[in-house]
Amino acid sequence: MQLNQQGFTLLETLIAMALSSIVLLGAGRLFPVLQRAVLQQYQKETVQESLWQLAFSLGKQLQRAGYCHGNCSGQGLVLSKRGECVLSQWDSNSNGRWEPGSHAEAEQTGFRLNGTDLETLRGATHCEGGGWDKLSDPATLVIQRFTVTRLARHAMSPLLVIELAGASKSGQNPVSLRHTVVGYNL
Repeated sequence: MQLNQQGFTLLETLIAMALSSIVLLGAGRLFPVLQRAVLQQYQKETVQESLWQLAFSLGKQLQRAGYCHGNCSGQGLVLSKRGECVLSQWDSNSNGRWEPGSHAEAEQTGFRLNGTDLETLRGATHCEGGGWDKLSDPATLVIQRFTVTRLARHAMSPLLVIELAGASKSGQNPVSLRHTVVGYNL
């Protein structure tokens, strides 16, 4: 039994190579565009994740504001500079008083927007001055907006709305979010 086998002709091989070259050139032009889109999406999600972490951290502090296991004097929460600076205090050691800012275990915490950075200071009694620590990483994140708004509710604890907006250091991929917590002790 004899088999009749034939390979590709020269013309068929040249046509196949030409079509393969066109497909590879198209893929080569698409790859950088796809890579750039993936990078931008990654940066946007990184900014969003950073902002949510800040919002949840701030929300936890604001929920604790005003707690006192006794008879504390003063306000548990002070909003100033149109909500861009927040001073909260709570009785973290449950001794029935709020330790002053000069105390080694001060129970006041301040949060403020300073330029494009979100900052915090333990023992803060006002929004000005130095010594504040950065909560946001200025090398990767630019905070464009930070506000806390207090919403009063009839016969219920107030709502505290945290609004944050930020972008990557290059200013691309802006993200804004809104996180609401209940001020149980206010």
